Formats: sequence, C-alpha cells, structure tokens
Amino acid sequence: MDVDLLKSELNYKFVRSSGSGGQHVNKVSSKAELYFNLQESIVFSDDEKLKLMEFFNNRLNKEGVLILTCDESRSQFRNKAIVTQRFLELIEEGLKEKKERVKTKIPRSVVKKRLTNKRKNSEKKANRKKPDID
Repeated sequence: MDVDLLKSELNYKFVRSSGSGGQHVNKVSSKAELYFNLQESIVFSDDEKLKLMEFFNNRLNKEGVLILTCDESRSQFRNKAIVTQRFLELIEEGLKEKKERVKTKIPRSVVKKRLTNKRKNSEKKANRKKPDID
C-alpha cells in the first residue's frame, strides 16, 4: 500500500469546532473533516475495496465516502494529523487477514471436573429438601 498516494486521495474540510476556547472558537475553523471516496480510489485492488467496504459498512455514506472528524485539539494542523493517523490505522486494520479459528477438543479432566461439580451442587440442593416420611 502506497501511503503517499493514499494521502493524495484524501480531501480535508475545516469547520468551526465546538467546545472550550471562548471567543477563539467562534472565529477559527479548527475541526478537521477527512473525506475519502473508497470506490474511486486507485490505491486498492477490487478485492481490497470489497474487504474495506465490508469493514466500513456502517461508516460509509450512500456515495461510498468515508468521513472522519477530529476536534480534539485547538490547532487545525494537529487535528488534521490526528484524523489522518486514525484513517491510516483504520485502513490497516480493515486489510488485516483474519485468523481462522482452530477448533480444540475439551480435555477429559475439564469435562470430569464439570460433572463432579454439577453432581455436588445437585446433592447440596437435594439435602435442603424436607425428607419424605412414608
């Protein structure tokens, strides 16, 4: 994956951020919004695009655009760096191959222990009952 080419496909928009900052927050656009169109990307193959679409299924809008935002910092530059880093981590996680789960056999000792505990519990509860006098 070519990170520089991927970064060139990103679009940023800066809007006014909410939160602390007083008068400063009302005049500075420090919130960073990252836009990435997955379907028009030339960095990924068709298989990778399908895998990423499945990974981002709840995050993509109707046009297939991924939108990430960051308004943690009061600095526009810092917010842009944070949202870009987050995006790259998400892409990396989305392309990761999932390991196949290997089924294991339950050890005989574990089964035996479970059954003995079950028997003891049953006897304990049976001893609480009033005895039948016939």
